[in-house]
Amino acid sequence: MFSQKLKEYKIILASGSPRRQQFFKDLGLDFEIRLREIEEVYPDTLKADEITDYLAELKGKAFDGALADDELLITSDTIVWHKNKALGKPKHAQDAFFMLKNLSNSTHQVITSVSFKTNKKVTTLHDYTEVTFAQLTDEMIHFYISKFEPFDKAGSYGIQDWIGLVGVTSISGSYTNVMGLPTHLVFDYFKNF
Repeated sequence: MFSQKLKEYKIILASGSPRRQQFFKDLGLDFEIRLREIEEVYPDTLKADEITDYLAELKGKAFDGALADDELLITSDTIVWHKNKALGKPKHAQDAFFMLKNLSNSTHQVITSVSFKTNKKVTTLHDYTEVTFAQLTDEMIHFYISKFEPFDKAGSYGIQDWIGLVGVTSISGSYTNVMGLPTHLVFDYFKNF
């Protein structure tokens, strides 16, 4: 399914996200996982996909000088963009509550950037999905946070979790993008590699 040229490369996924790892398996890709710790800080002048592009590429820069010529590194970053502000991962339960309260009864965008890096080239792609939440009561939000602990998720929620089942009323765009990886973009990149 993928180009012959891709077979000459070893695919490295630099993500600890179980969802992204599962998507790579589901796409039928042979890959290995390599992780490097970075501080996910970006200039406050950046907006929307500028933030996710920057962070995805920053994660790739942590591997400068560490890639072999036959290795292809994939890094990714997801944010929730709401009211002209980026919502990343919550720091604690109170932060998660505040984010979900803000997302309640409104529409936001989920933006994910995926960066593909070899020693010769970096290509970064991004995708937008609009997600609308119904009115979430304080009781619903507290229940979700206490049972599902969404502290590793941008915007404090996973669409595949309970809150997505009961709270999301509409979605426009890629469902997998909201889960943290626009799989159609990854597939198209590899297909045309």
